[in-house]
Amino acid sequence: MNSGLSKPETISDLVEIGCRWFHEKKWNPFHFQIKTWEAYLEGKSGLLNAPTGSGKTYALWVPCVLEALNEDITRYPKGQLRVLWVTPLRALAKDIHSAMQSLCDEFSTGWQIGLRTGDTTTGERQKQKQKAPHCLVITPESLHILLSQSDYPHYFKDLRSVIVDEWHELIGTKRGVATELALSRLKHITRSKLKIWGISATIGNLKQAKRVLLGEETYKKGVDIVSEVEKKIEVRSVLPDEVEKFPWTGHLGTNLVHKVIPIIESSGTTLLFTNTRSQTELWYQAILKAYPDMAGVIAMHHGSMDQAIRNWVEDAIHEGKLKCVICTSSLDLGVDFRPVDTVIQVGGPKGVSRFQQRAGRSGHHPGAVSKIFFVPTHSLELIEGAALRKAIADHKYESRKPLERSMDVLVQYLVTLSVSGGFKPVNIYQEIKQCYGYRLLTAKEWQWALDFITTGGKTLGVYDEFARVYEDDGIYRIINKRAATRHKLSIGTIVGDPTLKVRFITGGYLGTIEEYFISKLNPGDTFWFAGKNLEFIQIKDLTVLVRKSKRKKGVTPAWAGGRFPLSSMLSDVIKDKLEEAQRGNYTDIELQTIRPILELQSQWSQLPDSKSLLIERTETEYGHHIFIYPFEGMFVHEVLASLVAYRISRITRISFSISMNDYGFELLSDQEVPIEEALELDLFSENNLMQDINESINKTEMATRKFRDVATIAGLIFQGYPGKNIRARHLQASSTVLYKVFEEYDQHNLLIKQSMQEVMTQQLEESRLFEAIRRINKQKIVLKDTRQPTPFAFPILVDSLRRENLTSEQLAERVTKMQLQFERRLTKE
Repeated sequence: MNSGLSKPETISDLVEIGCRWFHEKKWNPFHFQIKTWEAYLEGKSGLLNAPTGSGKTYALWVPCVLEALNEDITRYPKGQLRVLWVTPLRALAKDIHSAMQSLCDEFSTGWQIGLRTGDTTTGERQKQKQKAPHCLVITPESLHILLSQSDYPHYFKDLRSVIVDEWHELIGTKRGVATELALSRLKHITRSKLKIWGISATIGNLKQAKRVLLGEETYKKGVDIVSEVEKKIEVRSVLPDEVEKFPWTGHLGTNLVHKVIPIIESSGTTLLFTNTRSQTELWYQAILKAYPDMAGVIAMHHGSMDQAIRNWVEDAIHEGKLKCVICTSSLDLGVDFRPVDTVIQVGGPKGVSRFQQRAGRSGHHPGAVSKIFFVPTHSLELIEGAALRKAIADHKYESRKPLERSMDVLVQYLVTLSVSGGFKPVNIYQEIKQCYGYRLLTAKEWQWALDFITTGGKTLGVYDEFARVYEDDGIYRIINKRAATRHKLSIGTIVGDPTLKVRFITGGYLGTIEEYFISKLNPGDTFWFAGKNLEFIQIKDLTVLVRKSKRKKGVTPAWAGGRFPLSSMLSDVIKDKLEEAQRGNYTDIELQTIRPILELQSQWSQLPDSKSLLIERTETEYGHHIFIYPFEGMFVHEVLASLVAYRISRITRISFSISMNDYGFELLSDQEVPIEEALELDLFSENNLMQDINESINKTEMATRKFRDVATIAGLIFQGYPGKNIRARHLQASSTVLYKVFEEYDQHNLLIKQSMQEVMTQQLEESRLFEAIRRINKQKIVLKDTRQPTPFAFPILVDSLRRENLTSEQLAERVTKMQLQFERRLTKE
């Protein structure tokens, strides 16, 4: 594009050029885009909130290019980095890189855009080091790797701006904390004032999100820009032909394939989202089994598949070659796949924001309608379809609570600075205090961090291995090359179980799989991975060797992670929908469909609501059951169930088995449960609450497991060199030993405290748990005796059977018998 001006002189001139470029594309810039251009060109920092597919990338990349037009590019020496574009996903990085380079070429800026992620080759990294691109699209981990280079101050000195894409995905995670720390350093090494911008989808705490991004010293001066574009999202639920009165989790799911295929066939390209990698594998198998003709036009995409395969899938989507891609959150974020016009969500997404984000993958351009179909995994889950539609219409979205005082991330960052040439504590302390996550860091905690990286702390000082950093004339450095190398290999905050590469014995990689799953297989066993049935041959050089199998059956890997609780926001809307049904309002098609279930629940017991806590008591051949329905999500229910069981056990000697889902939990005993007496003794009392929780759950064991991740990030646990990973059980054993040492001899160790705190805030959802207890104490307790488990109790009862290590066929057979038995009782009534 010819700007029409030899050298624009004012911001208005530059904005006019941007508008002209839009008009040449037959587009009209939105007001929020122009407003963002002006704010950026005025030197301001801020946070942009805009829906997916509204043009938010152009809102911030266009002013970067316009600013370049106002400068003499002949003055640019080789290797002058001007813009960092931080993105959380590798797939997103590739897509944005291409769009940016295209725009720069059209404006004839002479700019080169680089890409730096974990997949960037060593050769390309060396080229970027010798001659920096004008803009670098980068992940948080790769940014910290650059900060570990000795010449990083020179490399970043001409940086003008940092733009953090999809900030809502980073805030509330340790990757977000690492981004805060990197920004705090960059602000103090650039020659000109650094502009910092974030791009965020809608979340419930945008003001706080801006504060975390910009830092304590600048957030008040930063601007908030909210898009005026109203993104239309069309939510439809896939309804079963008939509804069982006793639903159970997982029963529908793939049984609705025949309903899903027509949606795929009538669409251009469809993304079918599942919540776990295991479900992705299962749905791919189910579609091909039911519709073999789909072979060649459907594919899978998840984080454990080989990068080359994922790249091929992404390119095929761009080119419109695929009818459907079954995927996980690996394609959640703002990748612009224009051919995608439909999204399918299998199972409850557990949160409104996540559902909206996935819906936005379809119709990913301004003015287009995003279409998303909700496929329930059991009939009761249809309530979530109605609730999600209502929440989106009412603009109700979850907040992302930022992390504070993550000492493991701080320790890693300080060692990174020590590797790159050293740092002066007095300077870095002041920078770190400007980060939201460390604004309350005390001088004592800071000194602990310095002592920890130099001596290993109070208990590890006698071991040279943990004395990684030394102090020389007020500067903290690492000079041991082995320690420096190990640290650079360990940079990052994404910690998981060790993985092994999966490769055909004849050659060709398929991806990675977690060690604990493969350890359960014997040679000759078959398993599904990357859409193929594979025969396990052996493990050689930390690589799983396989061959294709012609067998029809095989196990599907179960990866760690992917377990999300129902958000409190969505829980509240679900209860609103149940109250509508109580009042006889069945306007939503989902409520109409499951009306027989809801009416049976009301007939035998009552529908749960926000004003009361429903408790059901029944007896079956399995024993005495107590079902309680707080609707607070799986994590909270896990703790509540343990707490209730513990308090009842103080009344009488009794043991329980516990099951739960997002709606409620079950206590099962072989003897009658004194529930009335427990309620009379204030079962949900807030008195001695923490003491009783500590007695009812093994919090120390949970903290020991959590400590492995904390210790790994902090550099206490080394996971191994490339191709020589340390086995999972050895890593856990090492972290357990360290935990016990600290617990006994260094009880004030901040990593121990952090591990316990993360258990409380993340695994046990402490704040939500206490809020749930307070809410229960304001509710009316309703105890119902039922002749048998009700429709709401049945899925929880079935989940308890899964622990008996039944095959899917055995479980289905057992559940079918139970359903027939309950149906016969219903008929007699």
